[in-house]
Amino acid sequence: MASILFSVLLALSVLSSPFLLNANAHSKLGFSADLIHRDSPKSPFYNPTETSAQRLRNAVHRSVNRVVHFNGKDASVNSPQTEITSDGGEYLMNVSLGTPPFPIMAIADTGSDLLWTQCKPCDDCYTQDDPLFDPKASSTYKDVSCSSSQCTALESQATCSTENNTCSYTLSYGDKSYTKGNVAADTVTLGSTDNRPVQLKNIVIGCGHNNAGTFSKKGSGIIGLGGGSVSLISQLGDSIDGKFSYCLVPLSSENDKTSKINFGTNAVVSGNGSVSTPLITKSQATFYYLTLESVSVGSKNIKYPSVSDSYGSSGKGNIIIDSGTTLTMFSTDFYSELEDAVASSIDAERMNDPQNVLSLCYSATAKLNVPVITMHFDGADVKLDSSNAFIQISEDLVCFAFRGDDQLAIYGNIAQMNFLVGYDTISKTVSFKPADCAKM
Repeated sequence: MASILFSVLLALSVLSSPFLLNANAHSKLGFSADLIHRDSPKSPFYNPTETSAQRLRNAVHRSVNRVVHFNGKDASVNSPQTEITSDGGEYLMNVSLGTPPFPIMAIADTGSDLLWTQCKPCDDCYTQDDPLFDPKASSTYKDVSCSSSQCTALESQATCSTENNTCSYTLSYGDKSYTKGNVAADTVTLGSTDNRPVQLKNIVIGCGHNNAGTFSKKGSGIIGLGGGSVSLISQLGDSIDGKFSYCLVPLSSENDKTSKINFGTNAVVSGNGSVSTPLITKSQATFYYLTLESVSVGSKNIKYPSVSDSYGSSGKGNIIIDSGTTLTMFSTDFYSELEDAVASSIDAERMNDPQNVLSLCYSATAKLNVPVITMHFDGADVKLDSSNAFIQISEDLVCFAFRGDDQLAIYGNIAQMNFLVGYDTISKTVSFKPADCAKM
């Protein structure tokens, strides 16, 4: 899944002497790349007629819809089709497939696993602005056989053709969109901020020949950065020591400042101010689960409900961290208590959100004395800035960037901005360190 995803644009420079890596090789990698928000002028989704407040409003709506991306997936692990949303994620990723490298632009998503793109011949495809990837034009492309470990890694998403022994995949999304095609292996080239592109050999990809639904014509597929076995992170594995991190620039920053994603030795989060919390593994390996113990508003500490779920996790792993969701979502009861605590410490007249998406809003011209809000994760206290808590969604309205939703708890990207957020999938930790992301 998406959805931040996480949606990401990796600025790609294909130079004459890229660094080559076999996906299962033991060489250690460290590199960084640009993450470009989908509403940045550098993104194909950018609409110059929209104000920054309108763009934030749209991101809020996408955030609410993205809950479908996660909802039910953990409960239906054995279902033949995976429920995720097709338009999840807030960042785009531009990588190249094949040999010679063929650039594609896709949503990068920490909430899904498979890297897939539309491919020729397209039996039934959605309209796409950019050319389609032609597997026949790549000298390194090969379809994956039914008996291969790459095919079995996809579990219920894979099917086999007895006709030609090739592995196929089907991904079905919450809004009835879907992609179907061949499971293959090919070379993937990632751009790097030091202008040394990194070529990864034998990466498992999905070559979609039958794709339909609400996919945008400006994108070419999805790049999975989740925790499942076929995600790009898992396939890079030992070469990056299971580590990646990102630093998200606040949406209010100058347009030319880009966020960064780091891999391997570049992704270590340590030093003064850094805190770490356990990454909890659940039956659905795709998502990154953390344990939230409480939230403080000033000196008031509100305990997060610890309810054992059907997996016997006793309240551990009660919230998903996701870079592709804009808002932070809590259960409605807990959110209500949190909202009351925040509202009671702000001396200003409340206003209504005319679209009824966010429930705690004030005039954009009011001087808000926002209380200090601290997220108390297991072993890690993360103190939020006022810009992590309130966003301007119209010319005259600022609102609390949290929402009540009984489907799922998600720690969204507004709360993560100006933090270096590091994932260590081997040591099973997520680390946070306050940072000025525009300067990284």
